[in-house]
Amino acid sequence: MGVFFKKEEYADPTKKDAAKMIYPRLVTLGQSVDLDVLAYRMKNVSSLSKGDIQSVLTNFVETMRECLYAGQSVNIKNFGVFSLSCEGEGSATRKECTVEKIKRVNINFRPSTSVKVNLVATRAGEKIEFIDLQAYLEAQQAGGGGNSGGSGGSGGSGEGGLEEDPLG
Repeated sequence: MGVFFKKEEYADPTKKDAAKMIYPRLVTLGQSVDLDVLAYRMKNVSSLSKGDIQSVLTNFVETMRECLYAGQSVNIKNFGVFSLSCEGEGSATRKECTVEKIKRVNINFRPSTSVKVNLVATRAGEKIEFIDLQAYLEAQQAGGGGNSGGSGGSGGSGEGGLEEDPLG
């Protein structure tokens, strides 16, 4: 299954008189995958039980949070690095720059090269297939099924073999 996209029209908000352009926007299907679903999927490719995996993931999240709150970054090999950053108000002097100036703290994620999306990958399984949602739905309504939307040559082969309706 590929990643669906839709086409949206809007003007660049940073440019006063910008003309409206059509941009691709990725579509998230269904509900977010939670820890239970991840554990269920992982048990099928592991010798661990779903409960064992849930326990490890829960402890992982708690421990990662503790490390971040202690000022450390968390580097997960072949996945990426988590770290904290903050946003705040500027001060004229160093003395005025106090903790009260911190207005928001963010958790950042920098993916490793093994996780980053590669739009020009040549190996199967490393390449994302993009499917035009409107074209796909039109093909479904016409009784054609499958993936008629393709990717327009930007990241997929157009031969996704989709057997299910992405919206239900």
